[in-house]
Amino acid sequence: MSTQPAPFVNNFPADSLEKQIYTFIDSLDAYLPVPNDRIRLSYSLFKFMNNEGDEPLISIKAAKLTIKGITDEELAVKVASGLAKIKK
Repeated sequence: MSTQPAPFVNNFPADSLEKQIYTFIDSLDAYLPVPNDRIRLSYSLFKFMNNEGDEPLISIKAAKLTIKGITDEELAVKVASGLAKIKK
């Protein structure tokens, strides 16, 4: 038996909204140690930036994230200030 090579994956352009949000949330790895939690939160925040999802505090609480060294509310403030810097 042999395995097929993995399919080629196109990355988002550096100036795309998706890439900016995912990069910003990845920078919070000190507070969000689990990679899948960061991906799940990034997706929720991408939906929020497209007027389809909930605000950061609700997204953080709904995602049931593993958060270290900071409260949900403090993390929501950091996330909201970071999202304000990202242009749509």
